[in-house]
Amino acid sequence: MPSLSAVIITLNEEANIAACLDSVAFCDERIVVDGGSTDATAAVAAAKGARVVLRPFDGFGRQKGYAVSQAVGDWILSVDADERVSTELAAAIKAAVADAGFDGYEVSRLSYFCGRPMRHSGWYPDYVLRLFRRGRGRFTEDLVHERVICDGQVGRLVGTLHHHSVGRLEQALSRVDRYSTAGAAMLVDSGRKVSFASGITHGLWSFLRAYVLRLGFLDGREGFLLAVANAEGTYYRYMKAWLARRRDG
Repeated sequence: MPSLSAVIITLNEEANIAACLDSVAFCDERIVVDGGSTDATAAVAAAKGARVVLRPFDGFGRQKGYAVSQAVGDWILSVDADERVSTELAAAIKAAVADAGFDGYEVSRLSYFCGRPMRHSGWYPDYVLRLFRRGRGRFTEDLVHERVICDGQVGRLVGTLHHHSVGRLEQALSRVDRYSTAGAAMLVDSGRKVSFASGITHGLWSFLRAYVLRLGFLDGREGFLLAVANAEGTYYRYMKAWLARRRDG
């Protein structure tokens, strides 16, 4: 029977890591790479039986790539600390590893915003590649919005990966600031042309796409809040990049 390793990166995830690790208890090993938490994340993970590795955080892509390098399993399952593998998905993962019909598998992720499952707004069904055969999958080195590249055939699994991404609006605002800063750095490094107006136009488009085109209004008031948060994140990403270019220019 091929072995399965679950890899998780953390930074101050004391409130999430225990439930996350419980949901992947079926894996042969669980590895937590902690980026320097100041809370009890590492202690809680160790108490749950995970192998904890400390490494300074230098971007989501590189951190997850390092986590994969620490695993010894034939298959890798990557989950975030605020995600939970459902019972149905766990069964599908175990069957896929045993059968090995593909080199990688996408799973359907259902994200929650301020307690509400978001079934529209472009958030669902959100298929993400999280299970892959060792040596056939790797993470991009992007600072944010990293993804897995799989060298081989990719299938899809039944079941749901529950993503408790934003419990309170304050978390959304904090994430807007952090992600827009990293996204701006990526924009600057890419060499793409960025203007003052591009922040406004891209921000407006982000709102309309989430709330109107992707039916965010069907997600109720939370759908509106999410569309605004998306727009703010996009707006600040471009404005921060524009300001950085102006300083350097």
